[in-house]
Amino acid sequence: MKFFKKQEEEQQSLLAEELGRKIAASGMPDHVRKVALEELEAIARISPSSAEYTIGITYVDYLITLPWDKKTEDNLDLCRAERILNEDHFGLMRTKERILEHLAVRVLRSKARPRVLIVDDEEIARKNLSHILEKDDYEVVSAEEGGEALTVMEKGEFDVVLTDLKMAGIDGMEVLEKTRMRWPDTKVIMMTGFATVQSAIEAMKRGAFNYIAKPFKLDEVRSTVRTALEKRARIKGGSGSVLCFAGPPGTGKTSVGRSVARALGRAFVRISLAGMKDEAEIRGHRRTYVGAMPGRIIEEIHRAESANPVMMLDELDKIGHDFKGDPSSALLEVLDTEQNAGFVDHYLGVPFDLSQVIFILTANVIDNIPGPLRDRMEVIEFPGYSLEEKAHIAAHFLIPRQIREKGISARTPVFSPEAIEKIIQEYTREAGIRNLERKIASICRKIAKETVGDAGGLSMVTITPAVVGQYLGRRNYEFEVVEEKDRVGVATGLVRTAEGGEIIFVEAAKMKGKKEMILTGSLGDMMRESAQAALSYIRSNAAALGIQDDFFEIHDIHVHVPSGAIQKDGPSAGITMAMALISLLTNRPARRDVAMTGEITLTGRVLPVSGIREKILAARRAGVRTVLLPAKNRAEADELPVTVTRDVAVKFIESIGDAIELVLAKTS
Repeated sequence: MKFFKKQEEEQQSLLAEELGRKIAASGMPDHVRKVALEELEAIARISPSSAEYTIGITYVDYLITLPWDKKTEDNLDLCRAERILNEDHFGLMRTKERILEHLAVRVLRSKARPRVLIVDDEEIARKNLSHILEKDDYEVVSAEEGGEALTVMEKGEFDVVLTDLKMAGIDGMEVLEKTRMRWPDTKVIMMTGFATVQSAIEAMKRGAFNYIAKPFKLDEVRSTVRTALEKRARIKGGSGSVLCFAGPPGTGKTSVGRSVARALGRAFVRISLAGMKDEAEIRGHRRTYVGAMPGRIIEEIHRAESANPVMMLDELDKIGHDFKGDPSSALLEVLDTEQNAGFVDHYLGVPFDLSQVIFILTANVIDNIPGPLRDRMEVIEFPGYSLEEKAHIAAHFLIPRQIREKGISARTPVFSPEAIEKIIQEYTREAGIRNLERKIASICRKIAKETVGDAGGLSMVTITPAVVGQYLGRRNYEFEVVEEKDRVGVATGLVRTAEGGEIIFVEAAKMKGKKEMILTGSLGDMMRESAQAALSYIRSNAAALGIQDDFFEIHDIHVHVPSGAIQKDGPSAGITMAMALISLLTNRPARRDVAMTGEITLTGRVLPVSGIREKILAARRAGVRTVLLPAKNRAEADELPVTVTRDVAVKFIESIGDAIELVLAKTS
């Protein structure tokens, strides 16, 4: 029995020694190493057969294997990054431009030389120090006295300040105090020919980084400045970024994130936030719980074996919360570049530096993201694709990929441009390209089945519009605007949803009754308010519109937006509801080939709305010929490329009266 106990103690001692060596070689910061060694000492006093021993060993091992000092060096070749983005994605020109701007900033920050300010009233001392430090590739600026130094620092921040202690006017101590107050990250090194223990202690108490006595030694100055720069709370190459890619599904948000990681040469990790309700998924569990584990942020960094990966947090707008906490609130610390350098996971219990991680978040609807979280990120819009862009992507990306994946490369089918256009217009109705790829994949699978079924091998297949109909069956979507007639009380509107731009129809009907306004079609609060505002405008301007003043006294009004199973909300349908009601009450048909969007006021003004590109693309897909936009959206519309506005006449309106002239048919 004693033999086994002795053997167990020897194994425990060997394991402790091995872990101690790993802790020393792990590169973890001093404060983390201290915690790891204390934990190692604690478990050395515990029996190996106890559960606490296993938990402690697992914790120490996790600390050791975290990439505390393992970082990938960024490839900051901007031309290469642009080439990768263009190779992987067609279109999205403004999106790519925004991403390249962020990379350009990182390039400039990485090339920036450390800035050193020398403050001394002796010219010879300033010249000698400047000569020494410029040879070490520092950007050196000098000042004769403290007042001049503070003026210079107001114009640009410095990494290190070397200041004499005794100077006329503002002396070194005052420079130190004001620097520590105004620029707390700047390291201040004191210099004086009257070096005393008391003055050195006083300077260090007030926050000086170090103290150099005159006459100084060159190597001592170099060494002190180099150490100060290492301690400087600034990381060469800049801190991490927090970007949010917002746009409809299938527009390439995730794939662009992968391309950014590839362009920089960083590891790429992805965390899906959709449906996440437990705060511990972000912060981890405390080790007092059974089965405790780190949060997803630390776990993915551990898996990537890099402290500066590109981390994609997917579907941010679909995050949830319940009695277990609010994950979106837990993300505030993670995404705040001012405080995530000391992010504390509950399992680790020690700070981990997330400041060099590039966070890329994705969302379909930016409005669903909590305001405090939205303030911590820069939003980059991913617009929907035009017909021409979809056709190019299908021909050069999707079709070759599906042919390769479905194993029909030996019998490569040829898709005619007309066939691709037919698939886009009649079998898909989306802002992105996800369903388009599914339809192409379906055709390729049918060709694969035919190939396997014919032992002799079939000749090359040409996919024409007629063949598309044979493979995919009847078309899924009609040109509902072009193929419909103008009707009284039915107006065509444009809205933006999580799926992109959409066409809606607002129908209005009147019946005998007394002052009741009926709203149906799964409408949200804002759409209900828009309907009420439209009715109030009509009632207050009934005479000018040629409507009886007492129409509401003897009638009920029913406003309906079809597709009642789909929740609809937003102010964009205000002008459409107004046109449907005016058409109904004046008995003037509304043109179906004129679609409109805009928020309305009680005075009849039409206010600007968002999602102009997606709405115009939706109008083109539905065959709309004319689009009415608020006049204040003119600048945004003018910036759109020709491929978006082709075949559509865009007209701008400032009031409901302008829309009446363009939408409602003239009375005979």
